[in-house]
Amino acid sequence: MSGPTTESTSHLTAFVASLNFPLDDFQVQGCEAVERGQGVLVAAPTGAGKTIVGEFAVHMALATGRKAFYTTPIKALSNQKYHDLVAVHGVDKVGLLTGDSSVNGEAPVVVMTTEVLRNMVYAGSSTLQGLGFVVMDEVHYLADRFRGAVWEEVIIHLPESVQVISLSATVSNAEEFGDWLAEVRGNHAVVVSEHRPVPLWQHMLVGNSMFDLFVEGTSEPDADGASARVSPDLIQAIRGAEQQRADGWVRGSTRDKGRGPERPRDQGRDGGRGGGRGVSRDHGRGPGRGGSVAVSGASAGRADRGFTRGARPGGGATRAEVIAQLDRDGLLPAITFIFSRMGCEGAVGQLLSSDTRLIPQREGEQIRRHVEERMGSLAEEDLGILGYYDFVEGLSRGFACHHAGMLPLFREIVEELFTGGRIRAVFATETLALGINMPARTVVLEKLVKFNGETHADITPAEYTQLTGRAGRRGIDIEGHAVVQWSRGLDPLAVGGLASTRTYPLRSSFKPTYNMAVNLVAQVGRQVARDILETSFAQFQADRAVVGLATKVRRNDEALEGYAESMHCHLGDFREYAELRRAIADAEKDGVRKRSAGRKAEAAVSLENLRMGDIIKVPAGRRSGWAVVVQTARSGKGAPSGPGVVTEDRQFRRLTLVDVPVPVSAAASIVVPKHFNPKSPKARRDLATSMRIAVPHDPPPMRAKEVAQEAAQENDRIAYLRAELKAHPCHQCPEREDHARWAERWHRLKRETSGLKRKVEGRTNSVARTFDRICVVLTQLGYLEDDVVTERGERLRRLYTERDLLAAECLRHDVWMRLDAPGLAACVSTLVHEPRHEQADPSPRMPNEDVAAAITEMQRRWSELDDLEGDHGLEVTAVPDGGMAWMVHRWASGERLDAVLRGQEMAAGDFVRRCKQIVDLLGQIADAAPDTELRRTARKAIDGVRRGVVSADRLD
Repeated sequence: MSGPTTESTSHLTAFVASLNFPLDDFQVQGCEAVERGQGVLVAAPTGAGKTIVGEFAVHMALATGRKAFYTTPIKALSNQKYHDLVAVHGVDKVGLLTGDSSVNGEAPVVVMTTEVLRNMVYAGSSTLQGLGFVVMDEVHYLADRFRGAVWEEVIIHLPESVQVISLSATVSNAEEFGDWLAEVRGNHAVVVSEHRPVPLWQHMLVGNSMFDLFVEGTSEPDADGASARVSPDLIQAIRGAEQQRADGWVRGSTRDKGRGPERPRDQGRDGGRGGGRGVSRDHGRGPGRGGSVAVSGASAGRADRGFTRGARPGGGATRAEVIAQLDRDGLLPAITFIFSRMGCEGAVGQLLSSDTRLIPQREGEQIRRHVEERMGSLAEEDLGILGYYDFVEGLSRGFACHHAGMLPLFREIVEELFTGGRIRAVFATETLALGINMPARTVVLEKLVKFNGETHADITPAEYTQLTGRAGRRGIDIEGHAVVQWSRGLDPLAVGGLASTRTYPLRSSFKPTYNMAVNLVAQVGRQVARDILETSFAQFQADRAVVGLATKVRRNDEALEGYAESMHCHLGDFREYAELRRAIADAEKDGVRKRSAGRKAEAAVSLENLRMGDIIKVPAGRRSGWAVVVQTARSGKGAPSGPGVVTEDRQFRRLTLVDVPVPVSAAASIVVPKHFNPKSPKARRDLATSMRIAVPHDPPPMRAKEVAQEAAQENDRIAYLRAELKAHPCHQCPEREDHARWAERWHRLKRETSGLKRKVEGRTNSVARTFDRICVVLTQLGYLEDDVVTERGERLRRLYTERDLLAAECLRHDVWMRLDAPGLAACVSTLVHEPRHEQADPSPRMPNEDVAAAITEMQRRWSELDDLEGDHGLEVTAVPDGGMAWMVHRWASGERLDAVLRGQEMAAGDFVRRCKQIVDLLGQIADAAPDTELRRTARKAIDGVRRGVVSADRLD
């Protein structure tokens, strides 16, 4: 392509002239690609300044009379970027569109969340006219399994005339992603930089001392890709700490193996302002030069400033002590990542209890007044339940926590104050690393294990890079610091592997949805839609993977020929003989499985047949032992569930097939009081006493005769197969077992190869095949007809939710017609609520009979949809969850926040976030509902939910 024109060169020259710093090489390369009219992917570490390329695209749009959309993954980032661009270009030229705010939406530059742009594209919005540039910040979010598909949808469906500027964290397959962008968008440049403008030093805190993680000069992988060398002094210190724990005594601070980070003599407690805020190093080298760094202060041997007093067993320092030492060593501001909301709140509580103060009292009073002004929209009676008083006290002393369970307004204040350098320490969950721009001088990781939604697992190199990438502020710090606190069982070599893995692959999470399908079919027809989906990054990666799989299949086929030759028997067909042996083994296993499945079905029926007062023997699980039924199966107004019982240890539990894998029957029966309350400890204790008196001395008899009959039914076939085996010629071969070993290898490799071939077939056009199955379901339900979107389908086009088709089915079957506004809000909450694992309630409380009946009907529609999706091999829609229905109904009815959340496990921030999602979906229902009255009810519900704290953090 020809080089830049004089006019375009002048645009870059003018842009650079407006900055007060020179551009790095990768920034220049990215901007030059934008000048040339190319799309560009810029992949660089956190804090490297890749947003400069996006800001130049905005400059180009304004200079050439075109529009620019700047998209971000979260509303908080959109708000921040909006204010940044307003400061440069003025309020008249910049707009903001998020789910909460709509400001100057027709401006030449509009900041928005990626979902808003996706919805615009599908709706054919007139706002897209004149669009020249789209900046996709944090484009690596397309790997997010919940929302990632939105990024691919936008990239694929934007008009070809639009230049897409994609800004990504450093990923190891940037070239692959760039190849895909070039395939779907045309001319595209890829600019990759792995250079951190602010060097990052890696440390571990062991007991009372901080050690360099790596031997000096080896903090990067070597030429062969091997990990950097972990410091021997660190390994020795950890061995000593482990021995201390084993011996059960605490040693004082280690200070004789190196020297601490020295502050320049002209720096104060803040490490100096302006001209670099880092901890100085001799000749710019790392701390301690292979030794330890006493966290206590500037020079070794100062025994009066260590962590010994109040230390934990094994020499561990408290959070307050760690922060205090970081403050003395000039290593603040710091973000401490704690993978627990309660841990973050607890850390603030510990600092409050220890009278920690990180900022002067005068500054604290200014912060207190500022926060009070920001809180003006909140009702005073809500402040207590929101934790306001501890929150503002911590801020006034210079520290705070930051997690998704906080009120959004609280999080915004923390972000604003920390970014402005007014508070010095933040305790945060990992969500901060994925969101707002909050760099620090130091990042501390308390643990390297977190809950991933299913289990506790080690963090990945990608997560470690994102977390520690916050350390080191460009233009402020001369270096950043990442500190991992050692705990028992933590291997320093594993930490070294995480720290030296600087990049990670970007994997597509794209998958077609029902809403996507009807929108595409409506716009371009089914066949063209299918062709478009085959251009997704997911399919692009799958097709590339097929090449490697096919190569392995070919090698396996060659090996199978060799195995077949080795198992050859001169007496007969040994492959046939081996199949007989396998058939006998399979028949024996199949018999066991069938008996198990039969017992499981019988167990389910036996649970449904239990009645109030029945005493049963729970055979398995944590609830094994005697129990009395106090709630029958499927009782209550919530989701269907197993029977509720009171156990021998006086606990109320709900039984599942995990507890009762075999049929149970009542061994005895007692009378349960009419108004028995399972939440009352006294009522449970009295009932458990009555049960113990009534239980029989002998347990119920086993079904030995029935089990024996079931087993006998399989004997005839197995006996026949054994006779065939003995009659086979190969049975007499003296080398039979040797042949059998080769036959087993052949069988295992054949099974593996067949699986590989299925993967090849499955990955070829896999996205399009999923789309085809979705279209079949939509046709069966009347949303498509002869590949044309029906009136029902048009309603589905307006519903953007993970349970989109279920919401459309509820509209189709008039499930919500008889509800008032609070009742509709309560029902809609079941479509957005995803309970945290500890909050799941199998029988949630319902506000009234009308809501209970509507949710029961929603669950029936979900069950029908679940069966249909299962029949067509589709990923099933999540079951509607009623865990928020009671709270949302009360809130939409006008009750105070403290009354709504009192006694609930849900945090205020979670409640507000879910309410915003409910408002979004209610707005979609108000647009899509065929009935005028339902549309009116939806708008009333929006007004009922979007009040007080739910609307308090909307952009002013």
